[in-house]
Amino acid sequence: MARGACIVTEQPYLYFARVTQLWKRGLAQMEQALIHPSAVIHPSASIHPTAKIGPLCVIEQGATVGANSELKSRVTLGENCIIGERCLLHAGVVVGADGFGFAPNAGAWEKIEQLGAVVIGNDVEIGANTCIDRGALQNTIIEDGVKLDNLIQIGHNVRVGAHSAMAGCVGVAGSADIGAHCTVGGGAIVLGHLSLAEGVNISAASVVTRSIRKPGHYTGMFPIDDNAAWEKNAAVVKQLASLRERIRALESQVKVHNNNHPPQS
Repeated sequence: MARGACIVTEQPYLYFARVTQLWKRGLAQMEQALIHPSAVIHPSASIHPTAKIGPLCVIEQGATVGANSELKSRVTLGENCIIGERCLLHAGVVVGADGFGFAPNAGAWEKIEQLGAVVIGNDVEIGANTCIDRGALQNTIIEDGVKLDNLIQIGHNVRVGAHSAMAGCVGVAGSADIGAHCTVGGGAIVLGHLSLAEGVNISAASVVTRSIRKPGHYTGMFPIDDNAAWEKNAAVVKQLASLRERIRALESQVKVHNNNHPPQS
């Protein structure tokens, strides 16, 4: 029985992506000014003639936007921050807000001035309302080809390696170093000052509490359960340390007993 025309390809998802690109290029689009009249751009900022700046964007002093990059509505690019070529920043992205740095002082907090910037490479896409903080002294770095989903927080002095991708609501704390070709699932957390090797894949909702030196797929979460069972299991987990010590004591007693009473041949 005939099934009709079909396309056979070894990489159907990639093929689908390229079909959507072709389709979009064929859609009729209204001619618009490259820089929307409502955008606020500091005179010292550098905007490539082919870049597109959407409504209500703010480009601050000394910032740079590279060739063929596009900033959708309400994007804020902080002072001295750099966006490379062919980047796409969706609505509400904030690049270059201050990193979260405060020193305790007699029960209060003293601000640590954030003197670095954010440097974004080429072919980077950043989802709506994602925030990338500027570095404290050195720059926060987003390398070429990185893809960030909506509502992601990238802390100060983070480096995200080339062609890594992160799903929505990921949080990366300050000074973390993410290798190239990594993926981080939605809602996952990477703690500060940790390193992920190239090719590390983190499952959704995981919390990365130590550096990962080898590529692979990693998961760290407490599985969901009905509440009554979860409470019982959580109570046991809280006692693991004491249970471990009790098991060690029992093992020592067994060892002493076996030494004092060797088996008869």
